[in-house]
Amino acid sequence: MIALAHGAAIGLMVYAFGHISGAHINPAVTIPMMITKKISVADGIGYIIFQLIGAVVAAFSLKAILPEIGAKVHFGTQTGPSELLNNSVMAGITVEIILTFFLVTVIFLTAVHKKAPAGIHGISIGGMVFLLHIVGVPLTGASMNPARTFGPAVVSGFWELHWLYWLAPIIGGIIAGVIMNYVFVNKAEPKTKNRPRSSSGSKLQELEKYEKRYLTRLEKQSQTKADSTDEE
Repeated sequence: MIALAHGAAIGLMVYAFGHISGAHINPAVTIPMMITKKISVADGIGYIIFQLIGAVVAAFSLKAILPEIGAKVHFGTQTGPSELLNNSVMAGITVEIILTFFLVTVIFLTAVHKKAPAGIHGISIGGMVFLLHIVGVPLTGASMNPARTFGPAVVSGFWELHWLYWLAPIIGGIIAGVIMNYVFVNKAEPKTKNRPRSSSGSKLQELEKYEKRYLTRLEKQSQTKADSTDEE
């Protein structure tokens, strides 16, 4: 039920806010968008700042509503690889990279790709979050989102292996974003017919125009002198 609720919430948020901001809700999504130039660096930094602020506010809200129950689970922050992975840090990193790779792949191919069927992005992203949580929660907690782990960590004060939930999702997101963008997404972008001239070509064109104007001026001056000579 937790996985279903999480997936449904993400899917609805994508439908509600996707046309306004892109509904990244996740630095591991925003960073690949910056790298592939889908958004500017300035916008991306702003997105990440507010993603972290939103996560902290949400965690404090949970603490206010369920202080005792929330404290038992560190208000939802991930605590590292589970015993199913023998508490292996490398295994945890690998799992989070793979989970985030699949999440960002779906985002790029349904929400960014220009030829993706209309209206499927929310249900596709939410559905993938649902499936990844079923697989990943017993292994690493299935963060796939540094902000989602950061907010509860601030409130609970639990920072053990916190870096793992920044490093692995960002790596997985970047790998997926770069591959999907350059292999699939870019091919669907409309190609510009007229390529911009190089700076050297522009300078040469300006010199040619200047030369033509200069020659025209000389011809006019010569013609004027010839006319005055004929009159004399």
